[in-house]
Amino acid sequence: MILRVFCDGGARGNPGPAAAAAVILQKNKDQWEILQQLTRFLGRATNNQAEYEAVQMALSWISENLDLGRGDRLQVYLDSQLVCNQLKGLYKVKNSDLAERIFNIKALEKKISAPVEYIYIQRDKNKQADALVNQTLDLYKNNK
Repeated sequence: MILRVFCDGGARGNPGPAAAAAVILQKNKDQWEILQQLTRFLGRATNNQAEYEAVQMALSWISENLDLGRGDRLQVYLDSQLVCNQLKGLYKVKNSDLAERIFNIKALEKKISAPVEYIYIQRDKNKQADALVNQTLDLYKNNK
């Protein structure tokens, strides 16, 4: 099985009202189908906290709902180069809150068993997850 996960998080203000979203796609024959869409309003958070929350939310859903193994592939796409490189271990993490989030993500990776590949993409390639973040933030704004 091949899964692609498009994650995004955003805060209006930094920090400010924030949301996280993930779109999980599964390859069936020659086309990609949406398996699950996830979104969550986070309250007050930073952009980076929201980006990490999106990854954690997606990996948590995958670990609870799918049985992946070593032969499967899990590709996580992010439009935050910083978060992507921190998850790959290329950049150090000095913030204790973000370090804890990475610790939790690494624990979820172990539960999933399939190798997880983090891939940086441009924002315009992450439109579905970005739209979910903005819809969630707009709902919060309109319900205030």
